[in-house]
Amino acid sequence: MKATQRDFLAVAQRAAGNCAIAFFCGPDEAGASAAAARMVAMLPDPGERIELSGGDLRSDPVRLVDEARSTSLFGTTRHIMVRAAGEETHDAIKSFLEMADLGETSGACPIFIVATSATDKSRSAKLLIGRDDGLVAMFYAPDLRTVTAEVRTMADAAGLRLGGDLAEQIARAAGLDVRLAQSEVDKLALFLDASPQSPKLADGEAFELIGARTEEDGFMPLVNAVLSGEVRKLPAELERMQHVGLNPVGVALALERRAAQLASLAAKLEPGSDIGAVLDRQRVFFRDKRDLSVQLRRWPSKKLERLVPRLADMHAALLGNSQNADLILRQSLTQIARFAAPHR
Repeated sequence: MKATQRDFLAVAQRAAGNCAIAFFCGPDEAGASAAAARMVAMLPDPGERIELSGGDLRSDPVRLVDEARSTSLFGTTRHIMVRAAGEETHDAIKSFLEMADLGETSGACPIFIVATSATDKSRSAKLLIGRDDGLVAMFYAPDLRTVTAEVRTMADAAGLRLGGDLAEQIARAAGLDVRLAQSEVDKLALFLDASPQSPKLADGEAFELIGARTEEDGFMPLVNAVLSGEVRKLPAELERMQHVGLNPVGVALALERRAAQLASLAAKLEPGSDIGAVLDRQRVFFRDKRDLSVQLRRWPSKKLERLVPRLADMHAALLGNSQNADLILRQSLTQIARFAAPHR
């Protein structure tokens, strides 16, 4: 089976009961992760979550079969969530399907794989597309209209009526990341004490209040320190990252989203352009204007061409070596910040 973000919900509802492996891929990693979580929620009883990395399965492909056929310590249901990059899970998927075709995976728990840098044309995806017990869901890069509509759906489910262009504001503030947008909607509903049974009207003022209250707990102060080349601020931000418990992969994703935003904006700059005017024309969220203005000066197009693959390599390294993720992230962020810093 195959799906995209357009028909994912309909396909997933049909597949949830008998799908052995669901493979989520495409350039929108946030959308793929959110879809995987949504499909897990469709299970009658998701039970215990077993988390594996692509690196785990690349070094030991048979482990996927073993984990899927194992029983919980307390005899409860289970599901497996795998975070991988590219073709890291190919051999593990192949081994599982070979056992399935022999009838050796009866009773195995469902498997969900989120594979960054993979597509529906990858070798791993091709193993699953033609099977009734497999699902490949491809998530293309999101656009503002799609994420805005998704925010409205989230708000309706949370009992929020969004006034004016607030749904678009939330989409922009989240960098078109549906997981961050969901977090903002959840915080807004909690702040307003909204529920489906007691809906509340939300406006820009309420959103500003929850944004000001939670910004220090988020990724952006760290992202901005790194990409603005604020080397002196970086040690304090790295300490905050550890204290707050920010997820290293989440930090990497936030950096990748900001780099993509910078690349999009840089493409619209001509020699001698007024950066502020370009940001106004692109309707950039006002809280981001100062940082984006600095970062566009730090990262001209040629430097961005080197940054984007560097961030992708860092992301893959974090996924493949979760035990040393904090160290890898600290070293990488320090190198990037030094590269961005103005040289006197």
